[in-house]
Amino acid sequence: MGKLLSLLSRDDNNCCSSKSYDIFLDFENAAPSDLERDVYEDVERVLKDSDMILEDIQLYRGAGKEIREAIGDPTAESLDRAWTAVLPLVNQLKICYEHSIQLERVVPKLLGQLVGGRLNPTQHLETQQALVKQLAAILEFVLKFDEIKMKTPAIQNDFSYYRRIVSRQRIDNTNEMVVTTELANRMSLFYAHATPMLKVLSEATSKFVTDNTNDVENTTETLGTMAKVCLRMLENPKLLQQIEREETHLLVLRVMVGLVILYDHVHPVGAFVKSSHVDVKGCVRMLQAQPAIKAEPLLNALRYTTKHLNEDNTPKNIRNLLAA
Repeated sequence: MGKLLSLLSRDDNNCCSSKSYDIFLDFENAAPSDLERDVYEDVERVLKDSDMILEDIQLYRGAGKEIREAIGDPTAESLDRAWTAVLPLVNQLKICYEHSIQLERVVPKLLGQLVGGRLNPTQHLETQQALVKQLAAILEFVLKFDEIKMKTPAIQNDFSYYRRIVSRQRIDNTNEMVVTTELANRMSLFYAHATPMLKVLSEATSKFVTDNTNDVENTTETLGTMAKVCLRMLENPKLLQQIEREETHLLVLRVMVGLVILYDHVHPVGAFVKSSHVDVKGCVRMLQAQPAIKAEPLLNALRYTTKHLNEDNTPKNIRNLLAA
């Protein structure tokens, strides 16, 4: 185990200069090669649904008013209004949950292309940019979805009300239920997490590492290297000026943070120890240099959705930096 941890924690700061990370990742225009196309198209189908799901969940308003009225004055009319309001919302939550299953399915395929074979992490990033762009899109979706979910308590309230009514009335008609009892149990576990999509992504990545022991080192190094490359793209004016759209600048920030968080969940000792392959201090300082409207949600993601930040072996200066 000690040898494995030493491999996972390998720090190349002493043997590689910052120029090693002067790679421009074309998140805007990268296209797949013939060798990448099958995996690329499979992931792309999932990503197209991601955009629609984010649009819908951003507009989620919940059935709080109808539910309160049904609980406070449970007449036939108020109960019917609440049930009618909740059903389409539960169906929407079902679609989001089913999408998480699709993400869980494609992530190992994507990682298999990005970390397998004889190429080192830097070579993978340079030569497989279309797949790197897709990993970036998945990370951005995960961060956006979970941020919205944490700000929308109506999601869990609506679903809890639906389950109570189904349980109390023993509704067995599938047309009325929207989701079966078994599916409702799985969805309840999914939405019980503060960051459900991150949980799915980190568990899928961890399972990939477990199932592909030969790719253990490459997986964690690829995540760490990609985070450093994103940071370097934001630091280096020559790389930064190659970004054509303003929204891509924010994408790079989000992806950098998402990679730190994912690395922290997948790596046994996390992203914050001195031996980590991730430059957490550089990432935090880069965020602090951004306008607050961009930086604060991402700093909060590092503060509250990472796994190892508050452990004893996290350097005090890193905790103080994030607390600032």
